[in-house]
Amino acid sequence: MTTKEIHRGEIYFVDLNPTQGREQAGQRPVLVLSIDAINKLPLVVTVVVGTKGANISRDYPTNIRISPAESGLSLETVFMGFQIRSLDPSRFPDAPAGKISDSVLEKVENVVRYCLGL
Repeated sequence: MTTKEIHRGEIYFVDLNPTQGREQAGQRPVLVLSIDAINKLPLVVTVVVGTKGANISRDYPTNIRISPAESGLSLETVFMGFQIRSLDPSRFPDAPAGKISDSVLEKVENVVRYCLGL
């Protein structure tokens, strides 16, 4: 059995169903937040969930807007720091759809810290 490699800072499109209530549902971009040491284990991968930039007209301190140039995705994406999930690696496709730089990842970390009061 081959284990796929999932790395911090990569963006994947994953199916988040089933969901309940206000959880983001369906096929969504997710940004890997968990460290690679954890991602290599047979555990879960912690992500922050994104949506199309067009879906969110205003900027909030709980979100970070990332351009296609910064992400490698075809559309502007807003990652919501309050939508954090831990997912089984089997939800992830074999290859990422994009990746962000360390400087952009630092901005995402700051948004998540804000949302968690850290």
